[in-house]
Amino acid sequence: MSEQKVNPQESLQGLAQGDFSTLDALQNLIAVTFEESGLDPQTFMLVRMAALAALDAAPASWLMNIAVGGEAGLAPEQLLGTLIAIAPVIGTARVVSAAGNILKAFFLAGVLAEKAEEKQAEDGE
Repeated sequence: MSEQKVNPQESLQGLAQGDFSTLDALQNLIAVTFEESGLDPQTFMLVRMAALAALDAAPASWLMNIAVGGEAGLAPEQLLGTLIAIAPVIGTARVVSAAGNILKAFFLAGVLAEKAEEKQAEDGE
C-alpha cells in the first residue's frame, strides 16, 4: 500500500473538475480496460461516451472523456453520430441531457484554461 498522503478535498475538487491525475487508480483502470477491450482508441472512446450518455454523467466526466477522445482523433461528428445512434435505446431525454452536459463540459474546460493561464501569468511575474 502506498505511503503517499493524499488530500481528499483536493482530490475530490480535481475529480469534480475532470482532473483524474490525482487518482492513479482510475487512470490505471482506464488503461487496463482499454487494453483488455481489444478495441481501437476511437471505438473505445465512443463506447465510453455512449455509456456516459446512458448514465446521465456529470460534465466533469464528459470533460475528461472528450479530451481523451480528441487525443484519439475523434471528430465532434462522431460523438453526435453516437448520440443519435443510441437515442432509440436510451431515450431522447438522456440524449438531450448529454448534449447539455457536453456543453457544460466545454464551458468548464474554458474556465479551467483561463485559471491555468492566470496562474501561469502570476508565476511568471
